[in-house]
Amino acid sequence: MNELLRLDALEIARRIRDREVSPVEVVDVHIKRIEQVNPMLNAIVWTTFDRARDEARRAEQRLMRGEVLPLLGVPFTVKEMIALEGCPNAAGSWHRRNAIARRDATAVSRLRAAGAIALGVTNQPEMGLWIESDSALYGRARNPWDLARSPGGSSGGEGAIVGAGGSPFGVGSDAGGSIRLPSFYCGIAGHKPTSGLVPLSGHFPFVLDEEHPRHGPPPSGVVVGPMARSARDLMPLLRIMAGPDGIDPHAREYAPGDPSLVDFRGKKVLVMDDPHFRWASRTDREISSAVRAAASVLQERGAIVESWSHPLVFEALGIWRAVFTEGRNDERASVLLGYGNPVVLRQEIARWAFGRPRHSVSALALIASEELLPKPRGTGRTLREKARTLLSALESALGPSGVLLLPPHPRVAPRHATSFLRPFDWAPTALFNALGSPATAVKTGMSREGMPLGVQIVGRGGEDHVTIAAGIAIEEALSGFVVPTVAPRAKRPRWRRVVS
Repeated sequence: MNELLRLDALEIARRIRDREVSPVEVVDVHIKRIEQVNPMLNAIVWTTFDRARDEARRAEQRLMRGEVLPLLGVPFTVKEMIALEGCPNAAGSWHRRNAIARRDATAVSRLRAAGAIALGVTNQPEMGLWIESDSALYGRARNPWDLARSPGGSSGGEGAIVGAGGSPFGVGSDAGGSIRLPSFYCGIAGHKPTSGLVPLSGHFPFVLDEEHPRHGPPPSGVVVGPMARSARDLMPLLRIMAGPDGIDPHAREYAPGDPSLVDFRGKKVLVMDDPHFRWASRTDREISSAVRAAASVLQERGAIVESWSHPLVFEALGIWRAVFTEGRNDERASVLLGYGNPVVLRQEIARWAFGRPRHSVSALALIASEELLPKPRGTGRTLREKARTLLSALESALGPSGVLLLPPHPRVAPRHATSFLRPFDWAPTALFNALGSPATAVKTGMSREGMPLGVQIVGRGGEDHVTIAAGIAIEEALSGFVVPTVAPRAKRPRWRRVVS
């Protein structure tokens, strides 16, 4: 296997600058890897290979002229609901199947201005509304470590293609775990920034734009962030993506810290290795052990490790829902998935029977379950007050440069469609969207089943460099990026062909 498929983005960029490898070679190697694995993964749903090769040739010319850019010639991929000019921007929805991005999202534009080269857009669930990546428009994305398992959602295509070695890094978004869960499932690093650091401009559907009739004010917990082979890449990528753009009114100034300057001696490391959330499963032993192993790494660096919990942690999903719907009409999934017109289940089931589905089975199951979902205890106002109380308690317990370690999910990547058997197990990630806290997910090793293990690292608002620094230390001590052998374990199914 070509060594370039194992290197992180910073190292690839260095080798390009030092003329050890050319941008054309780097792009071609990754295109070949995508062509090899994507028929099995269905991770990339639209490719821009011709444009990427043209940009790689221009990058070589820029290099010859002595231009220095931080990501010159480094390829990357983008979640489909984040605009990449000339590519579908349907948010995985049949109703938006003809939507094409006319311009790049701000985060994407900034990465391309830094010299990065886009290879295409990646799979996701309809409207980003589930923790698996499956839609009637694009089909099901698969995990590179086991094709019978989910790569997560909603940035599941990103997790799958970065995890498979097809892309050095990607742009994802996260409203309740959509960066951290795919990163955990697929054995890569991902970061959910502090709320407001990266503009949502160009991310369907939250920022006002005449091209997007289903727009609305962004919920405070929705963020755009990086996913990468290595935690070492996360802060450089975040620095490029972050800061106001004059379009998203909620984007704010950010003075990024330096992970290399973080000293954990005497700092608090709080641990919840088996947190208890209402309606969610308890944590598998292997994952609890992974969290404790991560804590030991920081303890060896002089950190003070303590167990921690708080009664309000139990209310995570109720708090998330209250924060997510604040100031917005409480639209139901049936309305969102129907693009303004409620989905009628019996009609959609009939469409499936005649082979003309507009929604995935996951989407229909989500709609069907709405009436059965337990209602949160307390009003939206009281739950939002609980969020403020919990955030204050957590940040006080952490102190400056402290971190909280907990599982990203109670179990390793589940088999396809089984998430509906335990539909609330995303509570460990959802809580920190509600609180607005930065959170980093990194790999810590492999399970007995041969699936990635990992840890979620949470910090105080604005201390993104601290959670990333902890992620770098944990990743270096326990488990770096490994390119999996992507192959079906049984009879090969029929895979959806990529359209370019």
